[in-house]
Amino acid sequence: MRDAVIAGAVRTPVGRRGGGLSGVHPVDLSAAVLDALATRTGIDPGVVEDVVWGCVTQTGEQASNVGRLSALAAGWPETVPGTTVDRACGSSQQALHFAAAAVIAGQADVVVAGGVESMSRVPMGSTRRNGPGRPYGPRLRARYPDVLGAEGEFQQGIAAEILADRWGLSRQQLDEYALASHQRATAARAAGAFADEIAPVTVPTPEGPVVVDRDEGVRPDTSAEALARLRPVFREDGRITAGNSSQISDGAAALLITTSERAKALGLRPLARFHAFAAVGVDPVSILSGPIPATAAVLRRAGLTLTDIGAFEINEAFASVPLGWLAETGADPKLTNPLGGAIALGHPLGASGARLMTTLVHHMRANGIRWGLQSMCEGGGMANATVVEALA
Repeated sequence: MRDAVIAGAVRTPVGRRGGGLSGVHPVDLSAAVLDALATRTGIDPGVVEDVVWGCVTQTGEQASNVGRLSALAAGWPETVPGTTVDRACGSSQQALHFAAAAVIAGQADVVVAGGVESMSRVPMGSTRRNGPGRPYGPRLRARYPDVLGAEGEFQQGIAAEILADRWGLSRQQLDEYALASHQRATAARAAGAFADEIAPVTVPTPEGPVVVDRDEGVRPDTSAEALARLRPVFREDGRITAGNSSQISDGAAALLITTSERAKALGLRPLARFHAFAAVGVDPVSILSGPIPATAAVLRRAGLTLTDIGAFEINEAFASVPLGWLAETGADPKLTNPLGGAIALGHPLGASGARLMTTLVHHMRANGIRWGLQSMCEGGGMANATVVEALA
């Protein structure tokens, strides 16, 4: 039976909004990570049979099939096709699922999957700004009249507050989690944990080229006191602040997906094998609880239990997401986002699924961990989950 393995995984640093990567067109940012993937694996881009690329805000500079344009911008042969996936924040995790499924099914032998988001250049929500309520037609508004109304929409910030209410999470707990995310990311960076996964990006500026080679959102000097001073963003009496939410970011990531047999023929040493996949839907009003049933579904398909997993990557869209997930699943907090998450590292929407998987598989190899699980909540009330097995 055919399998699907990750034979290379690389990402750009994650840039802060308006930071070092904001001067790079998202197609060029994607091309930079495709260049890095080809260089690090030594693969001839001509053998790639498809590029499956995640991107959430597909308008402006991210319109017109950014996946195809990125491969062309990288100078890859014109014979290499590309497509773009939107499953909200899980877009590039879904891209990985599609790529792995194609390889397992025999539709392709070598596929590159990943994603990009330049939130500095293409602001979140840009696709909805042509008029109030445009994505939400009369029938959908009729199903959720108290939320959508005439001009409303499903609100992720309010959903984060709903999760905090549901699991009784205090403002202090949320801020403590956020602080821990920065502390873990700071320690991981100091230890060189990201060295094998990050490809520096050279950015042209009027003063000359500047190399961006580290994640810009990590705050080594943040404190519980500083986080406590921030005001709630989404509800006057709420607990969700900018400090315990993911950061608006720029970035890209790419992974090489093939079979074990093909990897051997190409002289590649795979990092991990895909073992199980899941995608679920949940209430689109509370939105963010999807990783809980997605985790249960993917473990059931994998024939594993929670205690088999040595590392979890649960996207930190808001601190209430992983905290609610931990409360419900009983997973070990020490094994969850051990290198920090999106609160510290940032959340470039369309790239985040691929960024999490890149971090996960490198962490598993470096620490001798056999099984890893990744999940992330997604707009519209969905979640993806993936189980991978590290390969020696």
